[in-house]
Amino acid sequence: MKHKTQLTMISIHELKSGDTVITNYGGAEKEGKILQVDHEDKKVLVATDENEYWYDLDNLLPIHLTEATLLKLQFHKDEAASSAAGGTLYVRGPFSIRWFEAGHKPLIQLHYRDETRNLNAPITLNELQNHYHGMTLYHLE
Repeated sequence: MKHKTQLTMISIHELKSGDTVITNYGGAEKEGKILQVDHEDKKVLVATDENEYWYDLDNLLPIHLTEATLLKLQFHKDEAASSAAGGTLYVRGPFSIRWFEAGHKPLIQLHYRDETRNLNAPITLNELQNHYHGMTLYHLE
């Protein structure tokens, strides 16, 4: 399965247990879930479908957030609440993501119950997972 990744290195401060990232070992890229973050040694324990392994930060890549990624996470697109001017709305239970056209401020709006977060730049899957956890106290898988 191909993933659209960004070539930027991930900051260790953005990584938390439960986050999903791409591991790169010997040129082979695999999606995995973070089990543990060692801030002192700057290594991350990631479980892929094959094994668990400690990775250096330069062997981890973020997953670019796309509509396909949201659909895989069981969000559904709310066509009735989406428009060119109002952005595209993706919903999963009481949590929603409104994604606007490039150049719009905010670019992404996260909403859960009485909390709304406005983001002015694209985010990665692990950043969405951290926002989701911060807002709902549940892991987004």
